[in-house]
Amino acid sequence: MPVQRASPLSAAIATYVCAVLYGCVLLCASIALHAGQPGTRILVQSSPVAGFQFHEGKQLWDQLRVGDALALVREPANTHDARAVRVEWNGHMLGYVPRAENEALARQLDQGNKLEARIVRLTRHRDPWKRIEFEVFLRL
Repeated sequence: MPVQRASPLSAAIATYVCAVLYGCVLLCASIALHAGQPGTRILVQSSPVAGFQFHEGKQLWDQLRVGDALALVREPANTHDARAVRVEWNGHMLGYVPRAENEALARQLDQGNKLEARIVRLTRHRDPWKRIEFEVFLRL
């Protein structure tokens, strides 16, 4: 049976739906902030680190820990993806937020919103996409 691929329209609709859902999360965050609940964190997304095998992760593997803070750094001049968001650990590049999941985060970083990221899963796996999972939070 042949594999069916998503049409460009389907991909555009999925991107739009993700952006709308992300907007809803931000609206809820704003409501919570105005309700007098400072210090609240809202989970925005959970993702694998893309490109792990091409950067410093392999050399740093034994130092990484679940719960470690990660920095999300915009790369608007990236020639491969204008919405690129680099993932760093203690100043070392681990990889990127996956291209299919970076649009909303890039927009929020560009707007100066405070995002926090942490490692939630480390797995020794042959597939580099399954080695590091991280979560991104919006801090209110």
